[in-house]
Amino acid sequence: MKKIFISGATGTFGVAFLKKILKNKNIKKIVVFSRDELKQSVLQNLFRKDQYRLRFLIGDVRDYNRVLEGITDCDVVIHAAALKQVPACETNPSESIKTNILGSENIVKAALYKNVDKCILISTDKAVNPINLYGACKLAAEKLFLASNHVRGKNKTKFSVIRYGNVTNSRGSVIPFFLNMKKDRKEILPLTDINMTRFWITIEEAIEFVLFAIKKMKGNEIFVPKLNSFKIIDLIKALNARYKIIGVRPGEKIHETLISKEEQLYTKEFKNYFIIKPFTIFKNKSFTKKYDSFNTQNKLNVKTIKNFLSKYE
Repeated sequence: MKKIFISGATGTFGVAFLKKILKNKNIKKIVVFSRDELKQSVLQNLFRKDQYRLRFLIGDVRDYNRVLEGITDCDVVIHAAALKQVPACETNPSESIKTNILGSENIVKAALYKNVDKCILISTDKAVNPINLYGACKLAAEKLFLASNHVRGKNKTKFSVIRYGNVTNSRGSVIPFFLNMKKDRKEILPLTDINMTRFWITIEEAIEFVLFAIKKMKGNEIFVPKLNSFKIIDLIKALNARYKIIGVRPGEKIHETLISKEEQLYTKEFKNYFIIKPFTIFKNKSFTKKYDSFNTQNKLNVKTIKNFLSKYE
């Protein structure tokens, strides 16, 4: 891995990934591809000493020709661009489809045309048994990536997927939302359901897992990390706040799922992660249940959550 293309590179994942990967002197070029010129300008100043290795391209994954230009001469493609806000996707469905499905198709086509070595999609727990449009679009994107392994012919490009939950302290996640409410002196936090749980993955853990998957991938896999989970009510307790039950919002689940009951047939368990290979039934399986934020054994308590929050408050 020497020349990397990252779509959505000015988002939470992209910025943290750049900070990590630029420490590797063997990386010759990174294409920072996004449609936000302001964030690109900020990153140009932030990474000024590494300008010779960075290529900042303003573009949209909806534009196939621009994607094709960006991927030229790269050997690894990381597709992180997406419209992620569930309510916004629900009320703007055509925009979600254009970016999350058609944009993903453009990434796949360009990767095949340029014959890159590896192309990996950053997906989400919401793609499993989706009940909102964002999840449905990410499920379709997963299918596009995995199916491309069977139509590449003599092409060397391998396609895989990484699936994990919301990154803690990323834009749009519950932790910064609650912290900002507390800063604004809001004494009562909204809680949709007393039993609601979510997976917990830090940005550092997400980056390490992406690098691991890129190194290990052979094509046609979904990589799923073993994660901690937490109850939203315990997060509120860790913040020493009161709450008000407001009810589950449209498109929202009580518990998030990373591996469905149906997918367990094609899932192999390792020490710190799972691999799902659709239509490949593994022998000597030990994993025989769905994997969600409720039934995981790695649950965070209030004290552990408080320790994490102390870094951000």
